Amino acid sequence: MDLSPLPLTTVVGAFLLAFPALFSIVNPVGAAITFHQVTEGRSDRHELAWRIALNALLILLGSLLLGGYILNFFGVSLGALRVAGGLVVAIRAWQLLMQPEAQENRKANAAASAETVQEDVAFFPLTMPFTTGPGAISVAIALASQRPADGHGALSFFVGVSIAAILVALLVGVSYRWSSKVLALLGASGARVMSRLVAFLLLCVGVQIISSGLESLVTSYLKAAG
Repeated sequence: MDLSPLPLTTVVGAFLLAFPALFSIVNPVGAAITFHQVTEGRSDRHELAWRIALNALLILLGSLLLGGYILNFFGVSLGALRVAGGLVVAIRAWQLLMQPEAQENRKANAAASAETVQEDVAFFPLTMPFTTGPGAISVAIALASQRPADGHGALSFFVGVSIAAILVALLVGVSYRWSSKVLALLGASGARVMSRLVAFLLLCVGVQIISSGLESLVTSYLKAAG
């Protein structure tokens, strides 16, 4: 049983699965407030925003397109990968939902060196681990585990998740570029409320991935037993 609004063999169905999950874990709007604080006084802030967005896109695309195949290479079945990935997504979402302040503090600490260092910090620490850290990579790999088995469906799936990654990266660039306006509009409390809302979406995606993984494992077991 496919729980997604549309089949994952369609571009739209894959996009609707991937975009809420990637947007929730990256949280470009909330991260923009921290980005504004740690880059205050830097003359290259606007350029940094777009370079971070490009780096984030490359990391997300690499994880989405290659992560699942790499794990399969080591003998991890698709069903097991889906269950494990769904658990990772659900646990991350629960942490974000219950303690958004802790997540904000971790991101702020990760980006802290950018406040005083005037050298190139676009990749480290502002892309990795601040914008797309281990959490975002694990979510992207979990999403990749949802790929359909057939070739045409897999192609549509990867097109859909790639569009989602591009849109999230674009939102990172826009939010960071105009981080001062984001700060004025939302403030820290508004960003925290948004974090909880998107964390709930991420939790739903995690449960969906777990359910599809369990279905795959049960089906494989029944076929082997029969």
